[in-house]
Amino acid sequence: MRKVLMPLLILTFLAPAALALWQAQGLSRLFAAFAESGELLQGCTDVPEAVALAEELRDRALRIERYMRSIEDRKTELAKAEESLTVRLRELKAQKSRIRARQDSASSEVRSDIDRLVALYDQMKPDQAAAVLTNLPADFAAEILIRVRPEAGARIIAAVEPRQAALLTAQMGARSVRKQ
Repeated sequence: MRKVLMPLLILTFLAPAALALWQAQGLSRLFAAFAESGELLQGCTDVPEAVALAEELRDRALRIERYMRSIEDRKTELAKAEESLTVRLRELKAQKSRIRARQDSASSEVRSDIDRLVALYDQMKPDQAAAVLTNLPADFAAEILIRVRPEAGARIIAAVEPRQAALLTAQMGARSVRKQ
C-alpha cells in the first residue's frame, strides 16, 4: 500500500505546482502596463466610466513611461557626473601631494638655512652677536637664541642691554608656551 500511496501523493502535489509554473509564464503579462485602449475597451465602449478609466490608465501608463525614461536619463547623468568627480578627485589628490612635496622641500630648506644661521651665531663673539640680534625683530632673535648652544645663548643675552634681554627672554618663553 505504501508503494502505491507515495506516487499518488507526489502526483497530487506535483501536478498543481507544474500547472502553477506553466501559468506563471503568462503571469508577467498581467503585470505589464499597456497604453493601448483598444484591448482595454473591448466590449465596453458604450460605458462612459469604462472609457474614462481606460483613458486615465493610458495617460498614467504614458506618464510612467516618461518618468522611467527621465529616471534612466538621470541615472546616465549621475554616472557621468560621478565619473567626472572621480577624475577631478584624483587630480586634486595628485595636486595636493605635489604641493605637500613642495612644502616639505621648502620647510627643509628653511630649516637648513636656520641651522646655518644658528651655527653662524654660535661662532660669533657674544658682544657681536648681541649687537646684531638687538637690531632684528624680537621674535626672530628669540628663535635664534633658542636654537644656539645654551652657553653661547647665555653669553649673548648677557651682552644685550637688560631691557632688550628681558624682551628676548619673554619672546623665548612665549614661543615655548605656544608650542605646547
